[in-house]
Amino acid sequence: MLLLNRRRISAKELSERFEVSLRTVYRDVEAINQAGIPIVSFAGLSGGYEIMDQYRLERQFLSLEELQSIIVGLKGIRSTVGDQEIGNLLDKVGALVAKSEQNTAARLDDQLIIDMNPWRRGGEDKEKLNMLRSAIKESRQISFQYISSQSEQSIRTAEPMSIVAKGFGWYLYGYCLLRQDFRIFRLNRMKEIEVLPETFERRAEVKEPFQYGWGKRDPSTLINMVLHAQQSIQAQIEDYFQPQQIAYQTDGSMIITARQPDEPWLHSLLLGYGPSVRVLEPAHLAVTIKEKAKKIVQLYS
Repeated sequence: MLLLNRRRISAKELSERFEVSLRTVYRDVEAINQAGIPIVSFAGLSGGYEIMDQYRLERQFLSLEELQSIIVGLKGIRSTVGDQEIGNLLDKVGALVAKSEQNTAARLDDQLIIDMNPWRRGGEDKEKLNMLRSAIKESRQISFQYISSQSEQSIRTAEPMSIVAKGFGWYLYGYCLLRQDFRIFRLNRMKEIEVLPETFERRAEVKEPFQYGWGKRDPSTLINMVLHAQQSIQAQIEDYFQPQQIAYQTDGSMIITARQPDEPWLHSLLLGYGPSVRVLEPAHLAVTIKEKAKKIVQLYS
């Protein structure tokens, strides 16, 4: 697989990559040749082994574009997880691309890039992800400190079920022993994660995170919100609200109508728009934003 993905690779590099002796490399290359895979050897400083250009593994009915889509997706996952298994899988999938097609594949590779690594948190989140993946694979309970969206801190013990990438973050879906129910935990709010020796049997009634009701809220907690936004923040408004929620005015401003949960994160969102957004409805939300703005002013008075 490695030879199919590389133009040429030396015996020394193969020896180091697979942690075997040079003698083993020579023996294995000869065995591959005898199996009918045409490996050519080159002597000298730039020497090494390579596979003849037209040779490729049978890839059944996958087109070059389809193979490249798989490769792009795997690279996006590896950017966050950094898993050796994914690296090995990339080698195998890449080996399905004939050497004569690799220039075209390289151009396709530049056309779409997926990077799921969160801003400024790559190393920390990667360590957490690897720990949680290990716990899920081994069906081991975990304990951790958690801070909720209401800034309430607690110690949790959970049976981890799945790791989910959604929006701009990573989440753990599992059964919380404290709440005696399935819960979704945001990764960056999980601290002091510890994999426990206790194991568990995966619960029969476990549901996928999206079936569990991700993002579904009690309609009684939602409010009908109407905002007036200035044209200067059109990009930010369009980033968050759906097109059907925005009515563009003749002066360039916008009227936004949406149903939202009346929670602290909504207040922070509206305050973040500064003087460019005014709450028109409901009146109690406008009062809340006004009072919080007063407190901010008092901090600097």
